[in-house]
This record gives sequence, C-alpha cells and structure tokens, in this order.
Amino acid sequence: MTMDARKQRILEAIVAIYSTGGEPVGSGLLASHFDMALSSATLRNEMAALTKLGLLEQPHTSAGRVPSPKGYRYYLDHLLEAPAAIALSAADRENIDRLFADMDVEPEKLAQSAARALADYTGCSAVATTPQAEDLCIAHYEVVQVGRSAAAVLAVTTAGYVRTRVARVRTGLSRENAAALAALLNRNLTFVAPVDLSTRMLSELCSQIAPELVPVVSAAAAILQDSVKPHVFLGGEQYLLDWPQLDGRVGDILTLLNDEEQAANLIAPPENRSESVLLGEDLEPQIPGLCIVSDRYLVGGGLWGSIALIGPTRMPFQKLMPLLHEFADQLGEGMSGKRKDTPQAAVPRRTVIYKEDLE
Repeated sequence: MTMDARKQRILEAIVAIYSTGGEPVGSGLLASHFDMALSSATLRNEMAALTKLGLLEQPHTSAGRVPSPKGYRYYLDHLLEAPAAIALSAADRENIDRLFADMDVEPEKLAQSAARALADYTGCSAVATTPQAEDLCIAHYEVVQVGRSAAAVLAVTTAGYVRTRVARVRTGLSRENAAALAALLNRNLTFVAPVDLSTRMLSELCSQIAPELVPVVSAAAAILQDSVKPHVFLGGEQYLLDWPQLDGRVGDILTLLNDEEQAANLIAPPENRSESVLLGEDLEPQIPGLCIVSDRYLVGGGLWGSIALIGPTRMPFQKLMPLLHEFADQLGEGMSGKRKDTPQAAVPRRTVIYKEDLE
C-alpha cells in the first residue's frame, strides 16, 4: 500500500485538526474540513488504510484517529513546508522586533531573554544556547585583584566574548603580580585549542609562579576548557504542565534539559540542515508525546547557536515553526551586533579575533 496524494492530504488534515482540538478526529469532522468534497465512507476507508500503514492510531474502539509517531514523522519529513517558505504575519514580525529591541545584547542575557520571550509568545517551553564554534579559543587574558584574597581572570575569546572566573589567592595579589600573571597566560594559553591543554602544560606553567598564585592559572585553564561549550538557557518550563499529552513526563523532560551538554547536543540541528524536529520516540530513553523543534542561528566567523521549542507532538507546526525561524534570525542578528535597532555607527560587539591581529 502506497501513500497517494489523497492519503497525504488526509494525514495532513488530521494532524492540523488534532493539533487544534486535541481530540481524536472522526470521519464526520474530517468531511467538514474538506467541505464534503469526500464522503464519510471514503474517508473511513482511507483512515483505515492509513491506520494499517501505521500512520494513524485509534485510542479507543469507538473513537476517531490520531497521528501515530510514525505518522508525525512522515508529516514532518514529507508534508510540512520549510519554515522560511511560510509567511509570517506583519503583526508577529512587529511583535518580535519589539521583544528583541528590549533585550540586552550580552550573549548569556540575550540567549536567556530569547528563550523566555519565545516561550511566552508561543505557550511552549523554549531553549536557547550561546554561540559556539569548534575552533573557539582565548585571544587575550587580564588578571585583576578583586578584594584582599581574590583575583578575577578575564578572558576574551576569538569571537569577542568575555569570560570571567574568580580565583582565591590567600596572600592577596599586587598589581605587579597581576600584570606578570596576565603576561604569563597570554604567552602560553592564548590561541590554544582546549583539546591541546595538557596536564603537563599546566604543571610547567605553575612551576613558574609562587604556589599561592596557582589558583589563577587554574581559573584561566578552566575558562579555556569551557570556551567551546555553549551555555544553555531554558524558558517557560511551566508550559510543559499545560499539555495533557506530557502528563507524568515533565520530570524526565526537565532532567534531560537541565544537563547543559546533553541539551545543547539535543537541540543542535544536523550539520547539513538549519532546522530539525525530534520526537520523543527518537530519544534514548524514549519520552512518548514529546517534540523538540530546533532552528540554527548564525552569527558569523563560523559561530552558530540553536534555539528550540519544547512541547507535545500535537503542537501546531505550521504556526510555530515560522515564529521559531524568526526568533532564530533575530537572535543571530543580536549576537552579531547587527540588530535592527542598533545604530549603524555602532561598532559590532562580536568581532572574530585572529592571532596575527594582536602581533
């Protein structure tokens, strides 16, 4: 049995109707959807065929049909239009412009604000990451005393982002010591890939300074190791409770998303795609009823990040995916310093830094 055009139209209609009402779809309701162009008897036969193909399920003997995980996968892979091809209303575009105009452009704050705004705008939970790149490393270090027994290590990544860690220094830190430590770090730990940072390298560095200053080097090394890892922000967790389809699974979902590394990998679209849709049945362990819709945003200089909607499989894809796509575009513009409300004369906040530029 094959999927002809009529079966595809019927599956597409059932997905749309079920996403709106949340109730199994019967042949009578489906006939109304098609303005009686197809009889109830014809629709029942086609629905039975789609059930036999595994694309529909019948929750109860006397009930209508709902899409199965296999049916959703077929719909997403073959019937759903690409988000960029679905027109976004002028009102939605203006609303999203207004939301981003009020956001702080500091990377962590922008990602966090975008996740919260997307969640509130759609009624689904949302996740956003800060930008990442495989070749990201540290271009410059500074060391500053911050109190009697603490020093702040500030590092500028090759993407222009600033990372900070505080190190405890029991004996305090003079201005001369701070300058000497910064020079040591800049000679040895700039433009070094995190995978090349070895225990031997750190031991050699620490042997060149007083033991009480070792925590400063450790802090700098921790920043370097963390530089390639995106930070993940979850917004609108409470919306997971609004979907009966996810009853009893919210704890599992939050456990999954609260692991930063796992969440970042989960919502990152494949390399050859700008968006992706994961069903709960695609995960290990499975979380039936869950759907994760992700979009990649681009910053420039090889940097990219992800933003995603988290909800049930019956979420209205045709409505939500264009909104997600617009949020991704706006997030990329904000991270690159090209946001629409930013004055043209302003210097972009995100500048890729190369070693030769500093020599």
